[in-house]
Amino acid sequence: MSTQLIQGYEVVIGFETHAQLATQSKIFSRASTAFGAEPNTQASAVDLALPGTLPVMNREAVACAIKLGLALGSHIAPESIFARKNYFYPDLPKGYQISQFEIPVVQGGEVSFYLGDEKKTVRLVRAHLEEDAGKSLHEEFHGMSGIDLNRAGTPLLEIVTEPDMRGSEEAVAYAKALHQIVTWIGICDGNMQEGSFRCDANVSVRKPGAPLGTRREIKNLNSFRNMQQAIDYEIRWQIEQLEDGHKIQQATVLFNPDTGETRAMRTKEDAADYRYFPDPDLPPLRIAASWIDEVKAAMPELPRAMAARFVAQYGLPEYDATTLTQSRTMAAYFEQAAQACGQAKLASNWIMGEISRRLNAEEIGMEAVKVTSSQLATLISRIQDGTISNNAARQVFEALWNGEATEVDAIIEAKGLKQMNDSGALEKIIDEVIAANPANVEQYRAGKDKAFNALVGQVMKASKGKANPQQVNELLKAKLA
Repeated sequence: MSTQLIQGYEVVIGFETHAQLATQSKIFSRASTAFGAEPNTQASAVDLALPGTLPVMNREAVACAIKLGLALGSHIAPESIFARKNYFYPDLPKGYQISQFEIPVVQGGEVSFYLGDEKKTVRLVRAHLEEDAGKSLHEEFHGMSGIDLNRAGTPLLEIVTEPDMRGSEEAVAYAKALHQIVTWIGICDGNMQEGSFRCDANVSVRKPGAPLGTRREIKNLNSFRNMQQAIDYEIRWQIEQLEDGHKIQQATVLFNPDTGETRAMRTKEDAADYRYFPDPDLPPLRIAASWIDEVKAAMPELPRAMAARFVAQYGLPEYDATTLTQSRTMAAYFEQAAQACGQAKLASNWIMGEISRRLNAEEIGMEAVKVTSSQLATLISRIQDGTISNNAARQVFEALWNGEATEVDAIIEAKGLKQMNDSGALEKIIDEVIAANPANVEQYRAGKDKAFNALVGQVMKASKGKANPQQVNELLKAKLA
């Protein structure tokens, strides 16, 4: 593990990530988990902790935990225990949260990713199932606070790492890698703005070789950009405090993206403060080996394995393969286009180039791409067979993206973009260009390559851009030999 020093201090970071599971109902009730409903319209009697109600485990939430364990190479406990985590807050109706403590369902495992050319691996401590709390609302009530219990009971997997990260860049790369995995295997939609993927960063600093420093936990980081800014600020703040002779106090802090600063919210609790004890209303969770086998059989090909296959099967560079497997939607789009046109590298270039540029400009995801994989494959085929030039292909792509037409060949015909491949017609234009540019001809024959490029440009201009550049080069060289 490489050590990066900042002002003589080593940074130590661990993560706790809450991934909201993509189930239709809550972890212990049948209430809906859909986002955006009116406050308190999706809170059942169980979620409200009304007297006499009992929790019932959601089987699909357990299946999600098994998927994560399989994806990360973790041990899936054949028997795990639910506990009550006791604390008092207005949005926690029961006065405790049902979670897992001593025996979590997922144990160990790791997340690997690349930071530049260097492979990094972050070890996991555990991932445990738990219910979410409700939400306190402040802004809408003119000085008062309201409680929305729609989120109460929403199923979560809390994924906890060892303190293996040594800087903000590495921490963000880990978070992105984990985000990719949970969305890839379909257990979480990954929407950070809606709170489906929430990261808490435990940050501390120490002199090299010294014991771990006192950590401060930055709560609810809801974007990768905020994550890096918050961690960087917290590192600077802690170093300044220590350099000024102060001690760091363990605390929970919040990041304010407007000021770029963290501020303490409360002193940080330890496990003993929560008075964990087994929940008497829930029996131990038992997972049979046959159930794990069943889930494993239905698992998709994982991104690392798929990237390796893209390199082997399609001859792609590692960089292309890694980029194309950032999401299952992009990977599937690439395979469909590559198989249809037989030009995997060209398909990759278009997806990573023009398509990605458009998606970023319009702030949309790959699922909203406006050119189908079939259309892209046809477009690439028309470049390869010499029907159109690369420049004309961009015009066709523009028309497809803007919905002007759906057929590549129809756009080529309507816009008159077909390349001139008639040798006789091309030779006539080339003869005229040679006759009109004797100085360039003389310079080329004297060994100046720029003069040849100028002649090619004149031919392309005379053909209104329709001449096949490769054919122009060959015919012009033959004429000037």
